[in-house]
Amino acid sequence: MNRPFYDVSRAICRLVIAGLYGFRAVDAHNVPASGAVIIACNHVSYLDPVVLGIGFLRPVTYLAKKELFAIPVLGPVIVGLGVYPLDREAGGVAAVRAALRALKEGRCVGIFPEGTRNLSGEIQGKGGAALLGALSGAPIVPAAIAGTRHARPFHQIRVAYGAPIRVERKRKAEGDDLEKWTAEIMRRIRALEESIGGDGR
Repeated sequence: MNRPFYDVSRAICRLVIAGLYGFRAVDAHNVPASGAVIIACNHVSYLDPVVLGIGFLRPVTYLAKKELFAIPVLGPVIVGLGVYPLDREAGGVAAVRAALRALKEGRCVGIFPEGTRNLSGEIQGKGGAALLGALSGAPIVPAAIAGTRHARPFHQIRVAYGAPIRVERKRKAEGDDLEKWTAEIMRRIRALEESIGGDGR
């Protein structure tokens, strides 16, 4: 990651979003200032990864398909932002390993447990955040974004960060445990979403 490049990019994105829509971050102090942490957030718009990361100062690491790194201009940009390449042909194991590497380096890893944009509200959270928490011991900060699904000028975009969740660290997390922890993570995300108004469906 090129930290000066990341910081400048973050500042520009925050200025643009605040200028176009208005922006409010709630309880950003819940994100630890250093050390490995997982941020698990709802997902309704392509703007969400940007919005999630402009609410606090430390960089957020995301995973992106490796093909994006070969695109002129975009490739060098996401390298500078510290994005990890993901080989989707290698399956979910590759994603977990990449995220664990980032956490081992003490990074903040952003995850959308629903796996894709959840426009209908019917997609259930997947167990990735809980699994990473169990394998790494990193705290999981639930987060929620509102205002991005129907983003329009002067319609405020909001992001809220909840108190960190600690799941029991296990080298082999079992299905029942992951299901229980995932349900709790999603419950916290939904509560935060409601607290800032949500987006409706």
